[in-house]
Amino acid sequence: MKNYNKLVRDLIPEVIKADGKDCDIEIASRENRGELLEAKLMEEVNEYLQDKNLEELADVMEVLFGLAHNLGYSEEDLLNKRNEKFKARGGFKEGVVLKKVY
Repeated sequence: MKNYNKLVRDLIPEVIKADGKDCDIEIASRENRGELLEAKLMEEVNEYLQDKNLEELADVMEVLFGLAHNLGYSEEDLLNKRNEKFKARGGFKEGVVLKKVY
């Protein structure tokens, strides 16, 4: 038996059961969910920094969607805000490094 005590994707218990194993779960309260999502974000970012692949980036994005939902926003709200900021300030594709402002 292995103890995890961490936030996992919603379908993970079914995946575990389909693998012939059993698990104990609890549903985090809304008050605790933010903290758990923030810890999960750090975990996923660290995994991305180690592996640098699209799958890990997708995991980071899923946690961001979860954080938005926990704050009362939809995925669409988050993407719209991203697009609004992109139009006003651009993105990070060009590699612009600000050196000084006079």
